[in-house]
This record gives sequence, structure tokens and C-alpha cells, in this order.
Amino acid sequence: MAKRPTPAAAKRGRSVPKSPKVAAGELKTLLDFVRYAVSRFTEAKLVFAHGTTDPVAEAAFLVCETLHLHPDQFDQFAGARVTAHEGSQILDLIERRIATRKPAAYLVNKIYMRGLPFYVDERTIVPRSFIGELLDSHFGGDEEGGSLIDDPLSVVTVLDLCTGSGCLAILASRSFPNADIDAVDLSKDALAVAARNIRDYGLEDRLTLHQGNLFEPLKDRRYDLIISNPPYVDALGMASLPRECRAEPKLAFDGGADGLDIVRRILDEAPQHLSAEGGLLCEIGRGREVLEAAYPQLPLLWLDTEDSEGEVFWIGATDLSSV
Repeated sequence: MAKRPTPAAAKRGRSVPKSPKVAAGELKTLLDFVRYAVSRFTEAKLVFAHGTTDPVAEAAFLVCETLHLHPDQFDQFAGARVTAHEGSQILDLIERRIATRKPAAYLVNKIYMRGLPFYVDERTIVPRSFIGELLDSHFGGDEEGGSLIDDPLSVVTVLDLCTGSGCLAILASRSFPNADIDAVDLSKDALAVAARNIRDYGLEDRLTLHQGNLFEPLKDRRYDLIISNPPYVDALGMASLPRECRAEPKLAFDGGADGLDIVRRILDEAPQHLSAEGGLLCEIGRGREVLEAAYPQLPLLWLDTEDSEGEVFWIGATDLSSV
């Protein structure tokens, strides 16, 4: 990548590729900047899979972050005018997103899950798990059709495997207010990010981080609930990752030849770490067919979310240990 020219170099008349110039005053409101960003992102053929799913959502996210607004406040301020200084910052961020192809979350060091902000950087994958939604929709005790755990207050131990930035563990602390939570990751760097998020939410007394390979650092501990969003990209997927995803740690993606190497280990070892009434909630992407073929005896319950179908399964401890 060519280095940005210094002012001296510019004076000497070097030819430097330039991004499209926007004249002062052409873009006035938040909505103007979002429209411009969408056009630039679409033209550049960016990929969106890191907390936002399309160029409109990503543009609104970047505009709001520059202006220190929560994404939910965009509609309220969509017609508000942007100052010249703010506009310059927004345009710079738009161009950096295009030039670097880094996920937007890395550029602003923030991601939102279930409306809550979390710190994130290149040491950990950008979190975008469906499990956060499922913790809200299937574990309250009064959901239509029944809850997977009738009384959230009865859950006193939770384990988050492959915790990454710690977001799911923190969300679990809100869903299960009486629970002590262990969170495990193989990456020391990812755990450093998780520790920062835990401090930000004041959960040092309830949430303990462990470095190690899945269950290994936990010895014989048992849990009322195990959640996991492990690496599950297969070899074909790894070979075709978009540039945005290649900016993230490879360790957080690679699930082996069929994508389910780590998921198999979790299924095989979880019975030794679940309480009698406990259960396992695990995200596996598009590996349902492969997993069901490998474990035809398991009565896996597949859970859908707003944006996914059959990518997360639930199985109770009794069903898991009886096969």
C-alpha cells in the first residue's frame, strides 16, 4: 500500500492517487453522510459481516460513532446538521474503511451487542454471535412455547467457551443475575480484551477468565449452562475468507476440514462439566447437516433468530450424557 504523501512531497508535485473530493457544505446532515458512505461502500464492494449486515447499517454505525451517538439515536438526529470538523472526521473514517478493508469495529474500537457497547481490537474476532439474542428470547421463563431454563435465578454457574472479547459472558451475567461465570479462551491476547470489557462493566467479582484449551483449565467443575461460539469455518471457507475477515485472528475461525473439529470436542467433553439439569448452547454456523450426520443419536434442538436459521443448537445434560 502506498504511503500517504507528506506536505513537502505534495509541494514537489508528486502524482498521488486521490479519493473523491467532497466540497465543503455539500454534505450537511447525518443522513447526507450516510447516503454518501453507502455509495462509496457499494462502489468499493465492501463486505459486511461484523455487527452490521449491509452498507446502510454500517454507514449509520460509523457516523454515529464519530458523533458519539448510540446507534439507536440515529433516527432522532438524522436531519441534524454536521459541523465542518465532524464532517471531516466522518469522511476520513469512510475512506479508511475502504482503503484498509478492516472491519468498522476495529476502526472505532467498538461493537454493539444487544444494544450494549463493547471494546474490540485486532487481538480478538469481532463478535457477532446469535447467542446474545437467544439468551434474551429463550431463557426468561415466560417465553411463548416455553423456556429452555424455566428459572434464570436458579442458574448459579455458567461457562463461556471460546469467549474472545467476553461479550457473551457479559450478556450471560445479565440474563442470569445469580450466576458466577467462567470464560475460557486459548488466546492470551483475546483474554486481554475480555478483561477490559469485564472491568468496564464492573464484573470482576462474578466473571473469571481462564486461558487454555476448552475444558482443560477447569478441571472437574460443573455448570448449569455452557455457551459457546467456537471456530467453525471449514477448509473451503477459510480459503475464501473476504479481506475484512482476514484482518481478524485466524485462530477464531478455523474449525478444521469440515469446520466442526472443536464442536466435536465440546460435545464429547461437555457431559463431564454439566450439572444434572444443565444444558449446552452452541453456535456452529452452517454445519448442521454435517453435525447431524456425525451425531445422529443426539436430539439436538435447533434455534432460529431474526437473522439465522438452524445455526445454533441446544441440548440438555440428560440427553447429552445418555448416548
